Amino acid sequence: MGCSVSTSSRSTCSSGSRGEAVSPLCFEIGFCGTKRTKRTFSDHVITLQNLPSVPNRIFTNGKSRTSCIFTQQGRKGINQDAMIVWEDFMSEDVTFCGVFDGHGPQGHLVARKVRDALPLKLLSSMHSYQLRQNGSGGACLKGNLKKSDGSPEDRLNCLWKETFMKSYKAMDKELRSHTNLDCFCSGSTAVTIVKQGPNLFMGYIGDSRAIMGSKDSNGSMAAIQLTVDLKPDLPREAERIKKCKGRVFALQDEPEVPRVWLPFDDAPGLAMARAFGDFCLKEYGVISVPEFSHRLLTERDQFIVLASDGIWDVLSNEEVVEIVSLAPTRSSAARILVDSAAREWKLKYPTSKMDDCAVVCLFLDGKMDTESDYEEQGLSSATVQSNHSGNAIETDDGQKTELYLPRNFTVRSSEEIDSYGRVAVEFEGNVDAVSTEDQNWSGLEGVTRVNSLVQLPRFSEERPNP
Repeated sequence: MGCSVSTSSRSTCSSGSRGEAVSPLCFEIGFCGTKRTKRTFSDHVITLQNLPSVPNRIFTNGKSRTSCIFTQQGRKGINQDAMIVWEDFMSEDVTFCGVFDGHGPQGHLVARKVRDALPLKLLSSMHSYQLRQNGSGGACLKGNLKKSDGSPEDRLNCLWKETFMKSYKAMDKELRSHTNLDCFCSGSTAVTIVKQGPNLFMGYIGDSRAIMGSKDSNGSMAAIQLTVDLKPDLPREAERIKKCKGRVFALQDEPEVPRVWLPFDDAPGLAMARAFGDFCLKEYGVISVPEFSHRLLTERDQFIVLASDGIWDVLSNEEVVEIVSLAPTRSSAARILVDSAAREWKLKYPTSKMDDCAVVCLFLDGKMDTESDYEEQGLSSATVQSNHSGNAIETDDGQKTELYLPRNFTVRSSEEIDSYGRVAVEFEGNVDAVSTEDQNWSGLEGVTRVNSLVQLPRFSEERPNP
């Protein structure tokens, strides 16, 4: 039942330029019968047990060649946010990024489990496609496209869509069957992107968000929202939940926060319409099917920011873009953004408990700081780079050892240490994505974010049949 995936050798079929017309199909997966020199899927095996030693994969505060990430615990207990950047994900020109915001009693465990396992499922799904393609003599996307259908870009987009759909479904299935992880009233959001050359593919559930900083025609920085906050008040989300006999309403003391409730009990009050886990609501309209979108990057696009709602509750998209673009060094951008959010929490909501914050900043030109940038900040490049090779260690109590930035504290008990088992790789059919057409961009702007779950459901014998 374990999952093995491959880290391929570096690709030579893409220049990596964001503006050039690079073939979008060259990520060392032969497409439609194209033969490439490549390593096989089994050349290198990765399991959850040795993920921390994978090169170019970072999941703790720090930076990589093209990104910086930072998380800080709020004042609600255990830090339930998780994040990851994985460069050279499939080849030299492919990067995976993700932010995961857990909720419920074991939300921190769910978020970290998804952080570790979901990227492997994406790799496994791509490998499954490669096997189907080789076995069918070059047939593209069996069940979706014929060999002669569509342009290469359309086929690539369809391939990634199928990959995200299958991987998210497999991830939720694994959580449901996990023996050491109770996801009945615990879950996690996910906002994930794959950048391959000039192509950006996005899959997401819940209310974590991705935005992009891009220069407009006047050369000024503008904020572009890339994802939708999938909250229960969105018309299509509310309609689906109500059709499944779930209820959507806001509490009297927080009218700005619509929640999902069981049909027979005022619980659990989930503040999002889609999530991993939360199986007490999966029969009542909460789903783990991701929204999927594709964007072609241009030379005007500067950076992408992924963050949990602890950021978006107090900062607007425009404020986030301004903070990141004005950061003294790129490697400090994520930390400065979290610090700015923390100050806003204190100013706007001094009586509220600050939420956990997690940020990923991906710079699209592939460059980070120069030596002079570090000298201006009183840092040496050796200090900054000392712990950012992807080899960070999570100890048994969940703490992450770091040398450059303050550590965050995500705790798990000794009984939960073994909750990270092997990765399931079973896929069951295709799942259709739900279109975001006609949906409003939704986010809590200037509203104090309360707990994602109000209370755990209390089932009784008087429970009516749904």
